[in-house]
Amino acid sequence: MAEVSGDQVLVTGASGFVGSAVVRTLLAAGFGVRALVRPTSPRENLQGLAGLAACEGDLRDRSAMERAVRGVRYVFHVAADYRLWAPDPQVLFAANVGGTENIMRAALAARVERVVYTSSVATLRVTPHTQASRETDALTEGEAIGAYKSSKVAAERLVERLVADAGLPAVIVNPSTPIGARDIRPTPTGRMIVQAARGAMPAFVDTGLNLVGVADVALGHLLALQKGRIGERYILGGENLSLQQLLQEIASQTGRRPPLLGLPRWPLYPLALAAEGLARLTQREPFVTRDGLKMSQNRMFFSSDKAHRELGYTSRDYRLALREALAWFGQAGYLD
Repeated sequence: MAEVSGDQVLVTGASGFVGSAVVRTLLAAGFGVRALVRPTSPRENLQGLAGLAACEGDLRDRSAMERAVRGVRYVFHVAADYRLWAPDPQVLFAANVGGTENIMRAALAARVERVVYTSSVATLRVTPHTQASRETDALTEGEAIGAYKSSKVAAERLVERLVADAGLPAVIVNPSTPIGARDIRPTPTGRMIVQAARGAMPAFVDTGLNLVGVADVALGHLLALQKGRIGERYILGGENLSLQQLLQEIASQTGRRPPLLGLPRWPLYPLALAAEGLARLTQREPFVTRDGLKMSQNRMFFSSDKAHRELGYTSRDYRLALREALAWFGQAGYLD
């Protein structure tokens, strides 16, 4: 992958689901992109992209981050460990908090012109009702459920402190639940879509979520670079819907019967505990976790009005992004 002329941008997590979508958006806008990837990261999502320069490094290595930002004008810090469960929760904090501090301090030292930091709606407070949360509904670390949310809250607060105290020129974006092509890992939502498309989700719990196409989230990152205000956060979301509505749409697009059985949560906690115990043996992320069940008590609905108003951000019908996700999962063999 060769360097190209033009403004150079560093993208962390460039080989991942959201990161690779951001890379594609930046390349289409004419930027030269330096893609930061770990030595062990799969590169399929970056194959065939012209105008891309790959560099290897681990977020936990500050000297590697200092080398990565050298000579770039902008930084998009997209990388994160987004597992809802890990055998050792400190691994999540090392990547999401320690890694964020390393790349932000490297950007400060290199006098990078602007940073776009990819946070998450996991840092925002939600309710059991249908009211959509906004950027002002910020969680404290103590209120967050589980290690992932706690680590993302801690990382976001770290970025805010560096903006206020050290002059870090950062804009924060909070994607909701992205879906679409190249969900290679896949994400927790991607795994749920795969299971439903294979007919392996015969029942559901009463919860809600906000779905958005990953391409729309990527464009929102570019808009944040161009129009976002330093120190502000912007929700990059799409449509609020119930889990039952999502499963019905998956069934419609795959020709399956939708699940009709709604389950209470309390009988699922022993199942989640057993799944977590098995995961410690297999080192594979469990499909259901106790933290996930606790989160599902609230409808995770969000409003992107601020991003619409200040950035000109828009999102497509989630059904289009779901169709793209299902097509990619099918082509990649996840639905076999």
